[in-house]
Amino acid sequence: MFSRKLGIDLGTVNVTIAEREQILLHEQAVVAITVAEERIVAIGQEAREMYGRTPETIEVMRPMRDGVIADYEVTEAMLRYFVDKVMGGVRLFKPTVMITVPYGVTSVERRAVHEAAIQAGAREARLIPEPLAAAIGAGLPADTPTGNMIVNLGGGTSEAAVVAMNGIVTAASERIGGARLDEAIGNYIRKKYNLVIGDVTAELAKINIGAATDVGEELRMDIQGRDQVDGLPKMITLSTSEIIEAIAEPLSMIAGVVKRVLERTPPELSSDIIDRGMVLTGGTALLKGIDHYITRETNVPAFLADDPVGATALGASRGLERLDMLQRSVPDL
Repeated sequence: MFSRKLGIDLGTVNVTIAEREQILLHEQAVVAITVAEERIVAIGQEAREMYGRTPETIEVMRPMRDGVIADYEVTEAMLRYFVDKVMGGVRLFKPTVMITVPYGVTSVERRAVHEAAIQAGAREARLIPEPLAAAIGAGLPADTPTGNMIVNLGGGTSEAAVVAMNGIVTAASERIGGARLDEAIGNYIRKKYNLVIGDVTAELAKINIGAATDVGEELRMDIQGRDQVDGLPKMITLSTSEIIEAIAEPLSMIAGVVKRVLERTPPELSSDIIDRGMVLTGGTALLKGIDHYITRETNVPAFLADDPVGATALGASRGLERLDMLQRSVPDL
């Protein structure tokens, strides 16, 4: 009765926590630890600001990789820190949490997330597939027999699913997301300009001037890095059209995930999706023109959710309120 109910989107790049209809926390999933003692120095945004700027004695890492736990102990410590931050100092009751996992994860990966949530201070932890949580959070009528298509574009995974009657009818997941786009930008700049840049710089370029397709706006940005030939600092000017060229390959793989789901969708639900279109959620959905790009590649209209970044956490939070209905369709919830 007195226990708080939290929806947690445990992502590769960000961790988002929601309660009822409110986003309580949105932090970077980054941890800084000392190499010798393996002691945690900083978590979240503070650790993110250290990225590429620390001495050899401190390692800045992402304990989540491709949507699943890569380092169990660090993930548990990070999750405990974020839950404590949301719950406040003194608490009498442990929270009940619903935590998202990518579609198609193994039982071992599921168990690791469940255990980490319990160890981080949850009284009870339930796992929900990310596409289902995203659909509920985006406000789609997931509890009706009508087919609803959701495309969740995260930092580590891209998932597409057709949802009906509180369950996933068909889905596909690829371990490729925003982090892969950053990597592609870094590789492109290294090959074209002989310039080595960090992940943070690549991400800033993607956010500030990046686009999935030509949106009629050519922006430019100065990029600083280290020259591969003489090792000296160097600056170049990058344009939107270059970013479009750099990320073309990973974007085509993301479009491929959506196409695979459309190919496997039952005909009755296909007609619903053609009429209603698909909804995009996740941080990578904020890339300019990605809705036009996916519409062009699939011939199905794509629309951005009202809150693409918070949708999955909000859906997990709402899922705790409609647990009885969801359990009929998601047996191991």
